[in-house]
Amino acid sequence: MAEKKTINFSGYAWEVRSSGDGGPGPNHWSSDNVWVDKDGYLHLRITQQNGIWYCAELYTTASMGFGEYEFYVINRIDLFDPNIVFGLFNYPTLSIGPDGTNEIDIEIAKWGNPESKNLSFTVYPAVSGPNHDSRSFNFSLNGTYTTHQFVWTSKNIHFQSFHGHGNDQQNKIADWDYKPEDSSQHIPQKPLPIHINLWLFQGRQPTNSQSVEVIISKFQFTPSS
Repeated sequence: MAEKKTINFSGYAWEVRSSGDGGPGPNHWSSDNVWVDKDGYLHLRITQQNGIWYCAELYTTASMGFGEYEFYVINRIDLFDPNIVFGLFNYPTLSIGPDGTNEIDIEIAKWGNPESKNLSFTVYPAVSGPNHDSRSFNFSLNGTYTTHQFVWTSKNIHFQSFHGHGNDQQNKIADWDYKPEDSSQHIPQKPLPIHINLWLFQGRQPTNSQSVEVIISKFQFTPSS
């Protein structure tokens, strides 16, 4: 078995998903599609080799809990092909819960439909049973920089996305304050690793047959005081 690839980005150790097949999608994955450049910026790519498309994912080796999570992104993500999915999220380890629980998602995707909105905020419950909750938005950029953040507490999750790098309220793209009545059931309550991925909806190749790259210049976590 190949040795797992670990990189350092924004002060954290991240494990790169090993090359192979699997969900979401399902897709083919390549550890070569994740790297950090000389400026410390993180790159993820979807590439094609010999007719096979390969996706990218990585996740922190440490789990993080309540606080503010920010991702500084570079690319015209609003112009992505309808089959591209770009995810910024946390996800449970097996000791925390099964798939479909304990997940806080920011996703740039049209889910295969060119007419769909292209930004989603989603929360999966702390326990199996309750449905997940989500809000979708449509956005167009005036540049290549965006900032995406969520503030996670035991009782609510506040999502925001902005034009540019930073959180100037005048540059806001979207905002959702998720505050369910039964927060202990509907909001994850335990620390979780952070994941970043770039993949193909249902494993479908891009309709424009073009490779894709996303750059994240910074990830920042500020724990609750």
